[in-house]
Amino acid sequence: MNDPKIRHDTARQRFDTVVEGHAGRLEYRREGNVLVIAHTEVPEAIGGRGIAGKLVQAAVEYARDAGLKVAPVCSYSSEWMDRHPAYADLRA
Repeated sequence: MNDPKIRHDTARQRFDTVVEGHAGRLEYRREGNVLVIAHTEVPEAIGGRGIAGKLVQAAVEYARDAGLKVAPVCSYSSEWMDRHPAYADLRA
C-alpha cells in the first residue's frame, strides 16, 4: 500500500485521511505549547495497515516542526510513541 495522504485540518484540530472511501482521523487540542493527542480512529475496514500510525507520526512531526511537546492521551498514540524512541524527546 502506498502511504495514505494525510491532511492537517487546523480549523478542526485534526489530521485525517481517506483510504478506499473510509475516513481515518486523529483529533488533538492545543494546551499552550503542548499538542494533546485526544483520539485516533481508523475504521475496521482499513485497519491493520499502519494508517493510525501514519496519522500519529504526522501529528508528532507537526509538533516537532512547530516547537511543541506532545501529550499522547489516547492509548494508541501513547503506545506508538513508546515504540518510536526517536520521538521520546517530544513527550510532555
